[in-house]
Amino acid sequence: MQTTYIETQQISFQDFKNQILEDYKLGRISREMSYLGRREVLTGKAKFGIFGDGKELPQLAMAKVFRNGDFRSGYYRDQTFALAINALTVESFFAQMYADTSVEREPASAGRQMNGHFATRSLNEDGSWKDLTAQKNISSDISPTAGQMPRLLGLAQASTIYKSVKFDGSEKFSREGNEIAFGTIGDASTAEGHFWETLNAACALQVPMIVSIWDDGYGISVPTKNQRAKADISEMLSGFQRKEGENQGCEIIQVKAWDYPALLDAYARAEHFARTESVPVVVHVVDVTQPQGHSTSGSHERYKNEARLAWEAEFDGLVKFKEWILNYSIEIDGKEEVIATAEELDAIDEDAKKAAKSGQKTAWDNYQGAIKELIQSIVPLVENLKGQNTEVETALTHFNKLVTKAKKDVFHLARKTLLATRGTNSAERNQLMQKYNEVSEIEKDNYSSHLYSQSEWKAENIQEIKPVYSDSSEDVDGRVVIRNNFDKIFEKYPETLIFGEDTGNIGDVNQGLEGMQEKYGALRIADTGIREATILGQGIGMAMRGLRPIAEIQYLDYVLYCLQGMSDDLATVQYRTKGGQKSPLIIRTRGHRLEGIWHSGSPMAGILNLSKGILVLVPRNLTKAAGFYNTMLQADEPAIIVECLNGYRLKEKQPDNLGEFTVPVGKIEVTKEGKDVTLVTYGSTWRIVTEAANELEKLGISAEVIDIQSLIPFDLSHEIAESVKKTNRLVVIDEDVEGGTTGFILQQILEKQKAFRYLDSDPLTISANDHRPAYASDGDYFSKPSTDDMVEKIYALFNETNPQKYPAIF
Repeated sequence: MQTTYIETQQISFQDFKNQILEDYKLGRISREMSYLGRREVLTGKAKFGIFGDGKELPQLAMAKVFRNGDFRSGYYRDQTFALAINALTVESFFAQMYADTSVEREPASAGRQMNGHFATRSLNEDGSWKDLTAQKNISSDISPTAGQMPRLLGLAQASTIYKSVKFDGSEKFSREGNEIAFGTIGDASTAEGHFWETLNAACALQVPMIVSIWDDGYGISVPTKNQRAKADISEMLSGFQRKEGENQGCEIIQVKAWDYPALLDAYARAEHFARTESVPVVVHVVDVTQPQGHSTSGSHERYKNEARLAWEAEFDGLVKFKEWILNYSIEIDGKEEVIATAEELDAIDEDAKKAAKSGQKTAWDNYQGAIKELIQSIVPLVENLKGQNTEVETALTHFNKLVTKAKKDVFHLARKTLLATRGTNSAERNQLMQKYNEVSEIEKDNYSSHLYSQSEWKAENIQEIKPVYSDSSEDVDGRVVIRNNFDKIFEKYPETLIFGEDTGNIGDVNQGLEGMQEKYGALRIADTGIREATILGQGIGMAMRGLRPIAEIQYLDYVLYCLQGMSDDLATVQYRTKGGQKSPLIIRTRGHRLEGIWHSGSPMAGILNLSKGILVLVPRNLTKAAGFYNTMLQADEPAIIVECLNGYRLKEKQPDNLGEFTVPVGKIEVTKEGKDVTLVTYGSTWRIVTEAANELEKLGISAEVIDIQSLIPFDLSHEIAESVKKTNRLVVIDEDVEGGTTGFILQQILEKQKAFRYLDSDPLTISANDHRPAYASDGDYFSKPSTDDMVEKIYALFNETNPQKYPAIF
């Protein structure tokens, strides 16, 4: 096991002196970056600025105990820490401020995130994993200021898992589980539920996690006393303090942001607890100042009085650090030794200003150079057309008058020119069109790539393997199919684990994991508390560290607790890092067609609209669900798989090739052929639609039934349009609210697949009522589409076109 900072600090005075001065210089460079960054916004060269000034010393101390393989999950104040672990340079800091789209110049997000959002690159260019134990790691930041906490739990728990779990390639992700996950959060955001849920779970699980709370007394303008029950978060957390001899709780360390030696000691102790004892630690850093206020959006002079501002100037960490250095002396071999003179520190201050300015200038020149290249490739081609059209001349004149030019200005000029010269077929216009198409593809990649995986492990690339059946294949309950398939999965993939409410000991509420904990252990088949947001977070963090977690959310209705993390974090991981990180988490849930307001809802439209970036898979039975698990465990993308809640006791034939067969994503299945109308549905509703189709046959209507199976991605081969081309009528049926998922499905079929061309009748949607379903079987009947509803509404389509053959029912 690696030794801790406490155990290794036996150094000479010269080394000690050098470390102090290096810290001072780095702190000053970071501060100058903050000052200069604010000026860049106020002069219009950058759009927004939010900085880490005032937090330099605690971040320098934290960096000293941050080792290769460790992870940070934080928010946008940690620039000094990122500098200290070499995850950030002055140039890349300003490149992010300018939204430079170069991955080489801005590796954290390629210009997609506003400044202060840090990340290291976990992946090679082909999407394969780097050796994460050979580098210091930052999981990509998000702006919701407690949203980083659930992920932190998973990053920490991965170390616990790796103490026992080994698999081919696991050495890239952990060295015997010795890594710590570091989290950072502003004190005001400790009022958020995500903070409390994460800390509670960490204390229960006993994971190696250090949470730093930067306490500057305010949440933007709102003072701490209005944020929490107690102004002192350490006092509030006192009940979490672990007791001697108990394997619960955490350690709490409070330290002042301006006390350099105390900060070193605090983080050394925190590392020791977390790395050697696997105990979560809270480091409450108080007396933090914020010299420039919250951000460039406003001034802190509006809400801080003169006394507070004077105190902040006096207790600025770098001011106090300078005082401490100048007052430090020690006698060694009869000679008084000092760290530095005032003149030497002043020289460091000047060097820091020069370093910040030099890095800013380089970043700006690089950013502007890319725009100039674009201008040079487009504008001469536009100029070739100005003699042919006065509108082009006007557009050029306007463009040339712009003081600063952005990419959007160049594209606007090109598009205005192409619009003005429409209908013209000339070599000059064709040249412009060709170049415009070329640069458009580049910018499409710059701004819109990697929402989904672009690697060879993309889910769409996973080969379909059909279920194999024989004379000996048994008819069993659906839950037996899923259970036995999970058995094969856990045997085949030692890196796979599952956790959730009632998942472990009782084998989930529907017995789909019966006996799995007994066979594979409580570490891999685990129960959790009732805390959906951090169940999701556990999965996100563990998947970022190379494990293959399945996070079980007991019912689809309760996925709403996870929706913020799904939308803001999981769905955007690959996108916001432009392929630099991934989190191939599988969310397991079950829903639809049970009974009661909170056990039979259908928030599918919300999931679809808010979680683009996550595959949404809606199998109609448990065999299909098992196939999707087998598919996604070979893929490197996140997915939610919604099992049919009413399918666990229904009989299915169990495939002979459990753990091997796959269901392809983005592929529909025609489960009943027909010639008069296409019925499109998914999930539990499929059974009822099939019943309705059989009833319609008796009425002389031949209905083709299509199971979508995969909402995202959706019908990649456009097979539904081919069905509509044959039947000339389309009905979309589900149990979401009106205009919900059916609206999405119609847009895909009518707009993307152009199936409107084949319709002889208006497209019809049959959805549930807009309210939540009422309780019991009658509540389901009157709340959601029944067989009767479907038969009557579909029959009415034919009554409209041929009332003699299909006389009205009512």
